[in-house]
Amino acid sequence: MNENLISQQEKDQIIERQLRFQELLISISTTYINSDLSDIDQLINKSLKQIGEFVASDRSYIFSYDFETNTTTNTYEWCADGITPEIDNLKNVPVDFIPQWLAAHRKGEAFWVEDVSKLPDDGEMGLRAILEPQGIQSLITIPKIKNNELIGFIGFDSVRRINKYNDNEKDILFVYANMLVNVIQRKEQEEKIKEQEAKKEELLQSLSEQNQALNEYAHVVSHDLKAPLINMHTLLSWYMQDKRESLDRADKQTLKQVLFNVEKMDLLIKGILDYSTVDRISEEDTWVSTDLIINEVLQTLLVPEHITLQVQEPLPKLYGNTWRIRQVFQNLIQNAIKYSDKEKGKIAIGYFDRPEAYEFYVKDNGKGINQAYFDRIFKIFTKLDNTASSSGIGLSIVKKIVTHYKGEVWLESTEGLGSTFHFSLPKAVVAKSKE
Repeated sequence: MNENLISQQEKDQIIERQLRFQELLISISTTYINSDLSDIDQLINKSLKQIGEFVASDRSYIFSYDFETNTTTNTYEWCADGITPEIDNLKNVPVDFIPQWLAAHRKGEAFWVEDVSKLPDDGEMGLRAILEPQGIQSLITIPKIKNNELIGFIGFDSVRRINKYNDNEKDILFVYANMLVNVIQRKEQEEKIKEQEAKKEELLQSLSEQNQALNEYAHVVSHDLKAPLINMHTLLSWYMQDKRESLDRADKQTLKQVLFNVEKMDLLIKGILDYSTVDRISEEDTWVSTDLIINEVLQTLLVPEHITLQVQEPLPKLYGNTWRIRQVFQNLIQNAIKYSDKEKGKIAIGYFDRPEAYEFYVKDNGKGINQAYFDRIFKIFTKLDNTASSSGIGLSIVKKIVTHYKGEVWLESTEGLGSTFHFSLPKAVVAKSKE
């Protein structure tokens, strides 16, 4: 009866120990999960101490395997008071020295030596010859597996006494080994993410600087090119006027072609100047009357008599830069006029009040555009015909400005029936509080 009572007490003690061991593991796991891993070394060393003390070992450690060099290296170590550290002596140890536990680890099994003194005496390069100088009486090592690949092991040395591990304790040590793999993997992933973000930020900064430099270069070069073009145009016009009686038809046609190309180049340079100016405007945004801007645009554009313009009123006020917003409407209206091919042209300008944005549109009944060109026409220098009145930059300016305000621009069109250009401006950007 007494033996049964003692046996039951021992069972209760074992169960109670296993529960405390599990609680310790849960505590360590919670610490890992809630930590930002900025000091992973301190976290790992603390957990090695906690586990080592619980299983009554005198030294706990982590090794990594390097199968390219066939070596193993001690990377972390905790030692109880009075126990000599071995971490500095265990760097790049040939795995040939530990064939027994490497074989066990490759199988995903623990390698356990309950009594080192009972190991065979297999020479100065044998396992016993390695362990005894460290004062080790018992040890257990647990493999670390990452993505089905053996990457290292954790180990526990008992120096002061022989230590035994039951199956439940071994299972818990395996869980701890997996926790270490996960926390180290998480740290590696965080470092990769930070590295990628740093590279991304560096790339964005570089692109921003290059874009700024390119815009400034385009602005300067375009500005410098305008003066000689104006002179060239003036001189050619004078020459043609002075020589109008003596020039034959072929000469006049040639000079007209030269003027055509000069005007075409002048329009292209103006487009480049406008495009590069989008990012250079330093004026602060303010409340802008869309109705007033469209009236100003229509006064500056030459609208043929056969084209009827219909403008929805009132249009919403926008918070932005007057020049940028004028450029958007000017280029879209100019585009609608340019491609009007009907005897009675119609252009409608209006908007829809969407929940998150104002959606504007410029609609015409002109030539229309083939769907194959819907994306291409917003790219700089892209145009569908070769005329002096088109630089191929107008729609790219529209897209650049709308994108600047975090909006979108798109097209609906049917060849022969007309086109509708839409662009949206988020209310969160353009209709913010005056404060």
